[in-house]
Amino acid sequence: MGPRFRGDDTPKMTHEHGTPDSLPQSQAASPAPGSTSDEPWADLRRLTAARIALPRSGASLATAPLLEFRLAHARARDAVHAELDEARLCADLATLGLPVLAVASAAADRTSYLMRPDLGRALADDAAARLASHASGYDLAIVVADGLSARAVETHAQPVLALLLPRLAAGWRIAPLVVARHGRVALGDAVARALNAEIVAVLIGERPGLTAPDSMGAYLTFQPTAQTTDAERNCISNIRPEGLGYADAAFKLAHLVTAMRVRQISGVALKDDAERLLIEGS
Repeated sequence: MGPRFRGDDTPKMTHEHGTPDSLPQSQAASPAPGSTSDEPWADLRRLTAARIALPRSGASLATAPLLEFRLAHARARDAVHAELDEARLCADLATLGLPVLAVASAAADRTSYLMRPDLGRALADDAAARLASHASGYDLAIVVADGLSARAVETHAQPVLALLLPRLAAGWRIAPLVVARHGRVALGDAVARALNAEIVAVLIGERPGLTAPDSMGAYLTFQPTAQTTDAERNCISNIRPEGLGYADAAFKLAHLVTAMRVRQISGVALKDDAERLLIEGS
């Protein structure tokens, strides 16, 4: 069974231009985007990348939006199957001044990763021992995993961390950065335990949508164990310039990990009020 794509990025609404049978055929055709009849939707289009009020030809979509939809679908599929450029990502992260370790999950290849989610949550046989050699009682471990969009972390992880790490410079013991190939969110739990880190932040490529094949998410967990559930994690989603910008994402990450360290909790027990602070600050 192939990968599924986020339903919230499928066409939201189409606009039927119904006309009486008595009108000429030329008037029954749908107006082109940007024409006078299309103006009621112009303001809304400026606020969203969602496909709204798509022009139609009879009972079907017009050719241009149909081809654009198919291209977006192809890009989303390509993002899911694309392999991580591990060497490039490690080189980019090395500029941040921390050691960088590359590990892999138990999934041997991309096909296994997509078909066996459980393998993506477990470290490869040699990875735990390699990480354990760097264990030192850290406050925070940061894992960058390809997830379902390697392009997302290749593009966004380094800029976000470049803004986050200076916020945590004082009083934080940060583990070597870990790049995880074929990794899922829960792989960060195993990484944190191997490094003896109290908090883990997993930056990961999110499931591609038809308007965003390169969206990155961040999952934060306090004292993860082998039994940790998703309810015990905090999530920051849609990190990319067109979504949650790098500066705001770094602010939210720093705010949440600080709150976790102070309150010794994460997930549904920890209220994320970073959005309110961002609004007040602006």
